[in-house]
Amino acid sequence: MAKKVNPKLEPLIYEALLKSFWRKEALKRFLRASHISANFVSQLDMNETKRAWLDRLFPLLASANKGPELLMDMARGLAAMTEFPDLMNMEDSEVKLHQARAAVAALAKALGAEKEQAAKERDEQDTRIKAKQMREAAIREREDLEKLKTRMYKLAMAIGTQQGGYDFEVWFYDFLDYEEIENRRPYKVEGRQIDGSLTLDGTTYLVELKFEASQAGATDIDSLKAKINSKADNTMGVMIAMSGYSSVAIKEASGPKTAILLFDASHIMMTLEGLGNFKDCIKRVRRHSSQTGYAYLPTAEFGG
Repeated sequence: MAKKVNPKLEPLIYEALLKSFWRKEALKRFLRASHISANFVSQLDMNETKRAWLDRLFPLLASANKGPELLMDMARGLAAMTEFPDLMNMEDSEVKLHQARAAVAALAKALGAEKEQAAKERDEQDTRIKAKQMREAAIREREDLEKLKTRMYKLAMAIGTQQGGYDFEVWFYDFLDYEEIENRRPYKVEGRQIDGSLTLDGTTYLVELKFEASQAGATDIDSLKAKINSKADNTMGVMIAMSGYSSVAIKEASGPKTAILLFDASHIMMTLEGLGNFKDCIKRVRRHSSQTGYAYLPTAEFGG
């Protein structure tokens, strides 16, 4: 069903039709040009007044399926009028032109307000839809985060086992997907296993995952360094050792222009607890590394 015409517009359209066309034949031409039924126009009696014609036409348009659309087309056509040839060369042309322009201006103003109101309603509707989508997305995000957290708690009981390591690897890349961090899951290059990679702000980081009960040591750092050194100059490394690092390992990873960033369970849990996101976590540790040369920054010092 077509949208009804605003009742406030109908009398303005009616008045603009009467004032813009003095001769009945001119009004007929406009009605035909506005796609009013040829059958209806042909039945208009020249002995009747123009008001009588419009008093029959408007109720018909109100009840017809395409009536409101035709009425609005007429309204837009009238509002766009700048010349009124039917009112020229008459004794009182100036009066009639003034009345026609006033009627058309009033209609144009009302149409402008109608358009503005419609745009406002669309904007409000869009805002409501977006707000709903954001609420739903936030709910899904919380649910997804809770699922990741629950999986991590279950995984923690298998730390140090081979199966636990495999499962943590799957979990970690699911975690990166949730964080919308571009990544590549584990792969092999020339027979050497790469735990995968992630890319952030144009930098690619090789990933080394340590899901062991003991701390990562210097040999683990040396292994990651060897992988990084075999890649392009801008390649860096990220190690996730859930049980942390020995002081020797941190020292080995640190130094001028270090290419390694170190993370442990506290960095992961900070995100899982909703205290930040892992993208910002990586950026914070990298900034610290650039400023100090240290590859590791405890979460307790993030505020410093």
